Amino acid sequence: MTVVEEGTSEPAPPTRRQLPSFLVIGALSTLFYLGLFVAARWFTDPQAANLIALAVSAVANTAANRRFTFGVTGAQGMVRHQLQGAVAFLIGLGLSAGVLALLDQVAPDASRPVEVAGLVVANGLATVARFVLLKVWVFRG
Repeated sequence: MTVVEEGTSEPAPPTRRQLPSFLVIGALSTLFYLGLFVAARWFTDPQAANLIALAVSAVANTAANRRFTFGVTGAQGMVRHQLQGAVAFLIGLGLSAGVLALLDQVAPDASRPVEVAGLVVANGLATVARFVLLKVWVFRG
């Protein structure tokens, strides 16, 4: 992977070179998110736990993808990238909150494993949206 300081004119690596890194970071981020969610559920309701876990893991995910998937190093643009990454966070929050709300209506006494399973599905959909947003908007070549 070629690491490029922001502001240089070197083209972005092709998608086929970015996907493996994105998938590894995504898998690790998902595990981190689910761990945070389960931990937060000890002291709060599902929606608040989801918000806490997703917010923390989204910042870490954007930072890791910035560095390893898209090869952007240095502090220049870091805040802008996180703010743009927040759009992907909001998509993920909408999907995961929707799944939890649906579960509350359909199965109000759903177990934690059922909640987690629903969040895995929502996270998978959000991952596709995140990659597209990061590739074509946040870290475009």
